[in-house]
Amino acid sequence: MHKNNKVNIWKSLLLLAAITVQFPVFAKEPPPNLQPLEDIPPPIISSDDNPADEPQITIIKKKGETVEEYRINGQLYMLKVTPEHGVPYYMHKEDQNGGWLMDGPTQPLSIPKWTIFRF
Repeated sequence: MHKNNKVNIWKSLLLLAAITVQFPVFAKEPPPNLQPLEDIPPPIISSDDNPADEPQITIIKKKGETVEEYRINGQLYMLKVTPEHGVPYYMHKEDQNGGWLMDGPTQPLSIPKWTIFRF
């Protein structure tokens, strides 16, 4: 190690020590104008066995593949197909009136669609 590197390291350490002394990390007592935060109620946990925000997953094992069906409120919206030998792929609804899209190793172009209003 060169002499200049050692000097630079010592200068850096002295600068760090000076900054630490000037700005203490931990205050010894809190400022007098602090007020306690309001109590936050715990999250509401659904008491029914099938919460609406979690999908129902049904696993169907067939000869040579496993199919996982994802449903929300009883509506099938996605399938995950795992072949016995191969890469898993997903099929999901394009929209409520459309067919199924397949997302596999070569994914097709998927255009984002959102429901803004429902009548």
